[in-house]
Amino acid sequence: MPHSVDLITTIAAALGLALIFGFVAVRLKLPALIGYLLAGIVLGPYTPGFVADTALAGQLAEIGVMLLMFGVGLHFSLDDLLSVKKIALPGAVVQIAVATAMGMGLAHWWGWDLMAGVVFGLSLSVASTVVLLKALESRGVLATPNGRIAVGWLVVEDLVMVLVLVLLPPLAATLGSAAGATDVSSLLTTLAITLGQVALFIVLMLVVGRRVFPWLLWQVARTGSRELFTLCVVAAALGIAYGSSAVFGVSFAVVAFFAGMVLRESALSYRAAEESLPLRDAFAVLFFVSVGMLFDPNVLLEQPLQVLAVVAIIVFGKSLAAFLLVLAFRYPLNTALTVSASLAQIGEFSFILAGLGMALGVLPVEGHSLILAGALISIALNPLLFQAVEPAQAWIRSYSALARKLEHPDDPLSELPADVASHTLSGHVVLVGYGRVGQRIAETLDARGVPYVVAEQQREAVEKLRRRGIHAVVGDAFEPAVLIQAHVARAQMLVIATPDAFKARKMIEIARTLNPRIHIVVRSHSEDEADLLRREHAVEVRVGERELADSMVRHVGEHIEIQMRAKEAAQETAPSHS
Repeated sequence: MPHSVDLITTIAAALGLALIFGFVAVRLKLPALIGYLLAGIVLGPYTPGFVADTALAGQLAEIGVMLLMFGVGLHFSLDDLLSVKKIALPGAVVQIAVATAMGMGLAHWWGWDLMAGVVFGLSLSVASTVVLLKALESRGVLATPNGRIAVGWLVVEDLVMVLVLVLLPPLAATLGSAAGATDVSSLLTTLAITLGQVALFIVLMLVVGRRVFPWLLWQVARTGSRELFTLCVVAAALGIAYGSSAVFGVSFAVVAFFAGMVLRESALSYRAAEESLPLRDAFAVLFFVSVGMLFDPNVLLEQPLQVLAVVAIIVFGKSLAAFLLVLAFRYPLNTALTVSASLAQIGEFSFILAGLGMALGVLPVEGHSLILAGALISIALNPLLFQAVEPAQAWIRSYSALARKLEHPDDPLSELPADVASHTLSGHVVLVGYGRVGQRIAETLDARGVPYVVAEQQREAVEKLRRRGIHAVVGDAFEPAVLIQAHVARAQMLVIATPDAFKARKMIEIARTLNPRIHIVVRSHSEDEADLLRREHAVEVRVGERELADSMVRHVGEHIEIQMRAKEAAQETAPSHS
């Protein structure tokens, strides 16, 4: 009797079709994730032709979930989150609550019970980390203030979903018992036990894991074997996830996330993320394919109005809530539009949560199909929404009264204090951007006693600078009002420390209009972009990689020169044997 090849067949078919559909999606300027989901639909039981083994695909998907969440944990930076905590933390929590309420209302209208509505609403409230990071990176705005706010917002969403994944099983078991007759004391006891188990797991991971796993990585790295290092990373991710899930009863996804967070403490975390990336990507593809296999395309024909309602909540409902929240925190219109476009889709956490809801018997199959349909359509529309950010911004600002109302020109941080503005601030430096590069420049200016004004989009950074007695204004220097408030007309130099070349051009034009003699220094990531800026605007441009190379060349040259001088001195002082 020939041995079974179901596993090989499932993997080969899933990866092969995912490659084909993913390639087609990318050529159509869509995220590859759309292609992976379509490949799963083709392999699923709801479409004609070959049907893959759904049980095996489900187990492969579990591995994909573990590695995916492990990768999220590896990239989770507490510092990045803290830098935007004042907007990301309350904004994400309120936006999740609003989107969940909308989803629950829709589910109640359809006659679903409370738990089904909760799972359905939560699934519609959280955006895809994979889609967001790729969208921001492809547009070159990942490292900008807008990008950091969007990523920080999503990190908070992910943390909330991690907590939901922990609490959902006991909640479903308690609320679903006795035909819905809920014993409050039993519910609280179950939640207390669950949270206690999770707390014990987190303490062990933070106290023991932070010492053991980084140490283990170092020991393996010292062998010099790349394959052993990769094996150590993957074994740690899967082993910790499986073992902790068995002992503490925590889901694979949650454990893998914390495992990644612990390994991030190691100095080798970057290498760990790099080495495990191919395997994580491969199994993540299998995860999305397996999700597509569960989708019934007939829902698009049988329930088109329900699908449209779901898409409306994802693309318009929660995005509008995020848009208004960002404006309420007095951030620029561009930031509000960027964040709302970033959140106008759902992805991996929605699939994980919907799958868990089905496994617990609280979410109907219909709900799972609607969530998948909403994900497919919203991810496909997301690139178009990003492209609409600039036109939407221009359209809103064309109505000057509305634009003034939305962008809060009376914001006290948008202009220098009266006592500063009353003095003749001249001969100073206007520094645009207070990230890592901007902070180093500011330190140099402080050391040399050169006065400067910082223009920065992050309100938290401006508040800190003002508390330290440093002149700073909040806003996007792309707007003339911001540079005017920074008194660029009387400045000796404009330093643009942000990497956005498109906005840099506009800043240069504004500065030269107000101050034709101002000296301008611009940061760039590209040699081609740097050459173009020099030719068009006659400005000084610094390219990151070139500056790093020049610095290393100078160091190497100085070191060799010192060694040669030492050698010559030793030869001159050596006693003669003639």
